Amino acid sequence: VHEATLTGGVGAEIAAFITEHAFEYLDAPVRRLASIDTPVPFSPPLEAYFMPNTEKIAGALRELLSY
Repeated sequence: VHEATLTGGVGAEIAAFITEHAFEYLDAPVRRLASIDTPVPFSPPLEAYFMPNTEKIAGALRELLSY
């Protein structure tokens, strides 16, 4: 989980490294959760949608646990 955008963010590089070097040790796919690929909005409601939040994190965790 990180606040940078999904594409080109640090999480993408970490996920690529893990997938490339440790794929045979993974029990589930690498799951990235980050901000959506848009400019950061100024409006508070749009910013809340843009950023990862507890609901998005919980959903990603449920997805991984059900794999």
